[in-house]
Amino acid sequence: MAKALLVEGPIEPVVLLTHVQSDRYGAVVIFSGNVRDFSRGKRVLAMEYTAYQPLALSELQRIASEAERRCAGACAIAHRVGPVPIGDSSVYVAAAATHRADAFDACRWAIDTIKECVPIWKRETYDDGVVWVEGDRTIAVDSPERDND
Repeated sequence: MAKALLVEGPIEPVVLLTHVQSDRYGAVVIFSGNVRDFSRGKRVLAMEYTAYQPLALSELQRIASEAERRCAGACAIAHRVGPVPIGDSSVYVAAAATHRADAFDACRWAIDTIKECVPIWKRETYDDGVVWVEGDRTIAVDSPERDND
Protein backbone atom coordinates (compact mmCIF):
# COMPACT_ATOMS: atom_id res chain seq x y z
CA MET A 1 0.00 0.00 0.00
CA ALA A 2 1.19 3.50 -0.85
CA LYS A 3 2.60 5.68 1.92
CA ALA A 4 2.32 9.47 2.25
CA LEU A 5 3.66 11.68 5.01
CA LEU A 6 3.75 15.36 5.93
CA VAL A 7 6.53 15.99 8.42
CA GLU A 8 7.96 18.84 10.45
CA GLY A 9 11.70 18.41 10.67
CA PRO A 10 14.06 16.33 8.56
CA ILE A 11 12.64 13.53 6.41
CA GLU A 12 14.12 10.11 7.09
CA PRO A 13 14.55 8.56 3.61
CA VAL A 14 15.19 5.13 5.13
CA VAL A 15 11.51 5.06 6.19
CA LEU A 16 10.46 5.47 2.56
CA LEU A 17 13.08 3.06 1.27
CA THR A 18 12.05 0.40 3.77
CA HIS A 19 8.42 0.84 2.75
CA VAL A 20 9.03 0.27 -0.99
CA GLN A 21 11.78 -2.36 -0.92
CA SER A 22 10.73 -5.91 -1.70
CA ASP A 23 12.28 -9.03 -3.17
CA ARG A 24 9.81 -8.77 -6.07
CA TYR A 25 11.17 -5.41 -7.27
CA GLY A 26 14.42 -5.09 -9.20
CA ALA A 27 14.59 -1.30 -9.08
CA VAL A 28 14.15 1.41 -6.47
CA VAL A 29 14.38 5.07 -7.40
CA ILE A 30 14.54 7.84 -4.81
CA PHE A 31 14.09 11.51 -5.67
CA SER A 32 15.12 14.20 -3.21
CA GLY A 33 14.01 17.79 -3.76
CA ASN A 34 16.45 20.05 -1.91
CA VAL A 35 16.31 23.71 -0.92
CA ARG A 36 18.91 25.56 -2.94
CA ASP A 37 20.69 28.76 -1.99
CA PHE A 38 19.93 30.59 -5.24
CA SER A 39 16.54 30.90 -6.95
CA ARG A 40 14.97 33.31 -9.43
CA GLY A 41 18.27 35.14 -9.75
CA LYS A 42 18.50 35.86 -6.03
CA ARG A 43 20.28 34.44 -3.00
CA VAL A 44 17.83 32.50 -0.83
CA LEU A 45 18.22 33.17 2.89
CA ALA A 46 15.35 31.02 4.16
CA MET A 47 12.59 28.70 2.95
CA GLU A 48 9.36 27.73 4.63
CA TYR A 49 6.57 25.43 3.47
CA THR A 50 2.96 25.66 4.55
CA ALA A 51 0.08 23.41 3.62
CA TYR A 52 -3.60 22.82 4.00
CA GLN A 53 -2.61 19.61 5.75
CA PRO A 54 -5.74 17.43 5.52
CA LEU A 55 -6.06 17.98 1.77
CA ALA A 56 -2.29 17.89 1.16
CA LEU A 57 -1.97 14.52 2.88
CA SER A 58 -4.97 13.16 1.01
CA GLU A 59 -3.51 14.33 -2.32
CA LEU A 60 -0.06 12.90 -1.53
CA GLN A 61 -1.72 9.57 -0.71
CA ARG A 62 -3.71 9.66 -3.97
CA ILE A 63 -0.55 10.42 -5.97
CA ALA A 64 1.42 7.64 -4.27
CA SER A 65 -1.40 5.17 -4.98
CA GLU A 66 -1.61 6.22 -8.63
CA ALA A 67 2.19 5.97 -8.99
CA GLU A 68 1.97 2.41 -7.66
CA ARG A 69 -0.72 1.59 -10.21
CA ARG A 70 1.36 3.10 -13.02
CA CYS A 71 4.51 1.13 -12.21
CA ALA A 72 2.88 -2.02 -10.81
CA GLY A 73 5.09 -1.50 -7.80
CA ALA A 74 5.35 0.53 -4.60
CA CYS A 75 5.55 4.25 -3.84
CA ALA A 76 6.15 6.35 -0.74
CA ILE A 77 6.18 10.15 -0.51
CA ALA A 78 7.17 12.53 2.29
CA HIS A 79 6.98 16.34 2.19
CA ARG A 80 8.18 18.76 4.85
CA VAL A 81 6.20 21.63 6.26
CA GLY A 82 7.62 24.49 8.28
CA PRO A 83 11.10 25.97 7.90
CA VAL A 84 13.57 23.98 5.81
CA PRO A 85 17.26 24.95 5.96
CA ILE A 86 19.23 25.57 2.78
CA GLY A 87 20.59 22.26 1.50
CA ASP A 88 18.01 20.10 3.30
CA SER A 89 15.41 18.00 1.50
CA SER A 90 11.89 19.33 1.31
CA VAL A 91 10.39 16.32 -0.46
CA TYR A 92 11.29 12.69 -1.11
CA VAL A 93 9.63 10.27 -3.49
CA ALA A 94 10.58 6.58 -3.51
CA ALA A 95 9.27 4.26 -6.20
CA ALA A 96 9.96 0.57 -6.70
CA ALA A 97 9.11 -1.61 -9.68
CA THR A 98 10.17 -4.79 -11.40
CA HIS A 99 12.24 -2.79 -13.91
CA ARG A 100 14.08 0.54 -13.61
CA ALA A 101 12.22 2.35 -16.41
CA ASP A 102 8.91 1.88 -14.59
CA ALA A 103 10.39 3.01 -11.27
CA PHE A 104 11.95 6.13 -12.86
CA ASP A 105 8.70 6.96 -14.70
CA ALA A 106 6.60 6.57 -11.54
CA CYS A 107 8.98 8.73 -9.51
CA ARG A 108 9.03 11.49 -12.12
CA TRP A 109 5.26 11.39 -12.58
CA ALA A 110 4.76 11.60 -8.81
CA ILE A 111 7.02 14.63 -8.23
CA ASP A 112 5.61 16.47 -11.24
CA THR A 113 2.06 15.81 -10.02
CA ILE A 114 2.91 16.87 -6.46
CA LYS A 115 4.14 20.23 -7.73
CA GLU A 116 0.96 20.68 -9.82
CA CYS A 117 -1.77 19.45 -7.48
CA VAL A 118 -0.87 19.40 -3.80
CA PRO A 119 -1.83 22.43 -1.68
CA ILE A 120 1.66 23.07 -0.33
CA TRP A 121 3.12 26.55 -0.72
CA LYS A 122 6.63 27.82 -0.20
CA ARG A 123 7.79 31.14 1.14
CA GLU A 124 11.25 32.23 0.02
CA THR A 125 13.19 34.92 1.87
CA TYR A 126 15.79 36.91 -0.08
CA ASP A 127 18.07 39.83 0.78
CA ASP A 128 15.47 42.21 -0.65
CA GLY A 129 12.19 40.70 0.53
CA VAL A 130 9.91 37.73 0.97
CA VAL A 131 7.70 36.06 -1.65
CA TRP A 132 5.19 33.24 -1.79
CA VAL A 133 5.99 30.92 -4.70
CA GLU A 134 3.45 28.97 -6.72
CA GLY A 135 5.00 27.31 -9.76
CA ASP A 136 6.64 30.05 -11.82
CA ARG A 137 4.58 32.75 -10.13
CA THR A 138 5.73 34.75 -7.10
CA ILE A 139 3.75 37.14 -4.92
CA ALA A 140 5.51 39.54 -2.56
CA VAL A 141 4.39 39.09 1.03
CA ASP A 142 3.33 42.76 1.24
CA SER A 143 1.69 42.69 -2.22
CA PRO A 144 -1.92 43.95 -2.54
CA GLU A 145 -2.52 40.98 -4.88
CA ARG A 146 -1.89 38.60 -1.98
CA ASP A 147 -4.50 40.38 0.17
CA ASN A 148 -7.16 39.62 -2.47
CA ASP A 149 -6.46 35.88 -2.64
